[in-house]
Amino acid sequence: MTGLSLGAAFLMANSSIGPGFLTQTSFYTEQLLTSFGFVIIVSIILDFGAQINIWRAITLSGMRAQEIANELLPGLGHLLSLLVVLGGFAFNIGNIAGCGLALNILTGISFANGAIISGLIAIIIFWLEEVGKVLDQLTKFLGIIKISLTLIIVYLAHPPLLEAVHHSFVPEHISLLAIVTIVGGTVGGYITFSGAHRLIDADISGEEHMDFVTKSASRGIMISSLMRFILFLAVVGIVSKGIHLDANNPAATVFESAGGRWGLFIFGIVLWSAAISSVVGASYTSYTFVKNIQNKWIQKERIMITLFIVLSTAIFIVLGKPKELLLMAGLVNGFILPFALAIMLIASRRLTVLKQFAYPLWIELSGWAVVCLMGSMSVFALIEKFK
Repeated sequence: MTGLSLGAAFLMANSSIGPGFLTQTSFYTEQLLTSFGFVIIVSIILDFGAQINIWRAITLSGMRAQEIANELLPGLGHLLSLLVVLGGFAFNIGNIAGCGLALNILTGISFANGAIISGLIAIIIFWLEEVGKVLDQLTKFLGIIKISLTLIIVYLAHPPLLEAVHHSFVPEHISLLAIVTIVGGTVGGYITFSGAHRLIDADISGEEHMDFVTKSASRGIMISSLMRFILFLAVVGIVSKGIHLDANNPAATVFESAGGRWGLFIFGIVLWSAAISSVVGASYTSYTFVKNIQNKWIQKERIMITLFIVLSTAIFIVLGKPKELLLMAGLVNGFILPFALAIMLIASRRLTVLKQFAYPLWIELSGWAVVCLMGSMSVFALIEKFK
């Protein structure tokens, strides 16, 4: 059970630690410097509010998120599935692009060939026997690799540790937009469902497993937050020396500035590990949102996931860097978290299978706080986009 708990936690964490994670953390750290530590701490609290509410609802009921939504209101689950799958698909194109860039850095091959090779590796993973156990082991391995290598960069960057810790609790600057972006990047879109759906697939459901589920959800948040805090320290160490980050690839500047050629090589490994684990997480989780549909082709899990990865790779090869698609996907993902979380919270009060279990008040209130904050900021972002 411990292995499964860590596997679900790492699947969720690695789904969030993708190319966007590296870019967002570097970008906002350069803006806020050591005060970004405060953003991380606030986001951890909000992440817990979102993650624990969603994981509890899914595992208590034994139903996936879209099934709970359909029980609450017929057709609502289909809408949620559509949003998650479209968002996951669009972001998978970005993940494939990250794989191509990483292999280009490591080997010098073209972005397109790097993307194709990585897509094939991801497909092979899903065709292995006992794919669930393979996912658990792979995500743990890649998570440890990313954290360990980034720690090397932290050591080389020599960040102002005392100042970083101080301003993490007493910030000089606060950015609401940064908080919302980081929360969305950690538990937004398909990410928060990945670990919970993995537990459902492993037949972990019911009240007797609640301590196990809460521990696994908490581990997922802490793993992704640990990686973010480590990367934050590395970035602070570089920008505090007056080095400006490349706007197109800020994380690469951090690794290269700290370790030179070897630092850039480490970045390639970290980026590929981040991107391929996000490809796996997005593909797996997106499929779980349609696997309940009774259709002979949709029920062929490996074939459907293979098509998902092939299409993601093909679109990247044809379009190059589909920036508009990725920006729109980010906007959609901003709505998915408050939308899905609100469904889970309402379902916990209305569905017979859930309302018999009393939610601790602080968990429910923290969930509604995330709904209000993320929902309002997503509406604001939508208005800004279409002005």
